[in-house]
Amino acid sequence: MRKTTTLISSLALAALLQAPVLDAAEHEHAGGHGAGHATQDAAQKPWGVPADAAKATRTVHIRMNDQMRFVPDRLEVKAGETVRLVLHNDGQLLHEFVLGDKAQLDEHAAMMLRQPNMAHTGMDMLHVQPGEEGEVTWTFDRAGTFDFACLIAGHYQAGMVGKVAVMQ
Repeated sequence: MRKTTTLISSLALAALLQAPVLDAAEHEHAGGHGAGHATQDAAQKPWGVPADAAKATRTVHIRMNDQMRFVPDRLEVKAGETVRLVLHNDGQLLHEFVLGDKAQLDEHAAMMLRQPNMAHTGMDMLHVQPGEEGEVTWTFDRAGTFDFACLIAGHYQAGMVGKVAVMQ
């Protein structure tokens, strides 16, 4: 009986040590990105709010590549505009799209370096597998300049960033 208890305790400890540390401060990390979390993420953010794709007034296609670039890497939208962003991963590497501001993206990028296998569940972020596409629909309801980036470890540091100018 003692050997069984020791084995179970050892296995439980090993599982805990391998589990990723979760950051509950701003975003929850789980098994993947995706829709279906509108209740969790529907709160206003400085760069806007998630929206239903059916309410989009414009669709913008953004390509992600293994040269660590978004094309285009600059967007201009009107305050109040709902935009459907279609993200195409043209590369052979996993890429992601995360909306935010510079300070938030810097902090999150540093966290991703420490925990490179972290996945996200936010409505303003998603992973896109090589050769695939995904969508983020967003209402940019506040004027200002905001950022987007790929926060996969090393991608942000290599310059995989962009800007959204929200005009009055």
